[in-house]
Amino acid sequence: MTQRARRWAIGLALYLGAVLLGLGSAWWVLKKAPWMNTSVTAGAWRANMRAGSPDADMYTRASIAVNALLALGRDETMYFIASHDDAGQPLRSVCTYRIEGTPPQARWWSITAYAQDLFLFDAPNQHYSLNGSTAVLDAQGRFMLTTGPQALGDSFWLPTPGNTGVVLALRLYNPQPALQAAPASLQPPTIQRVGACP
Repeated sequence: MTQRARRWAIGLALYLGAVLLGLGSAWWVLKKAPWMNTSVTAGAWRANMRAGSPDADMYTRASIAVNALLALGRDETMYFIASHDDAGQPLRSVCTYRIEGTPPQARWWSITAYAQDLFLFDAPNQHYSLNGSTAVLDAQGRFMLTTGPQALGDSFWLPTPGNTGVVLALRLYNPQPALQAAPASLQPPTIQRVGACP
């Protein structure tokens, strides 16, 4: 290999390395960084407090655009996301989970199960979310639903077919002012795995 060819090869390798490093760091920023230093945690749930606010930086805005989330202001909607159960284990579609709690302090709310790619699961029963209109409350004023490949008893079931990660989204529409001011005060729904997980 000639001296000139060697220089071209080194230059090309450096260029490709820089491109890969740039793409990798951009992916990391869009997928991970928006939650760093801007999130509030309540149980297994977390919320990015910059989403939908005038304080949103360019990384938060880019992440919202890439992940196809509609972010309204905190007085209109608060978004809490869970990708792990209460034991800290990643949510998986092949496992069954029981999610229960009291209706959040909001005019209306919903819990939706998404696949890891943030698309809805193919639900044969047409159940994509549980919300304030469909939730059945027990004598203590609590709701309960399950997610997993199979229904569990007669509880409200969000099917999660396939073998992928699961992301749960809790949306609170017109949350109470006290919750807007202190999002970590949310009494979050619990997420418990039921039985063994293949």
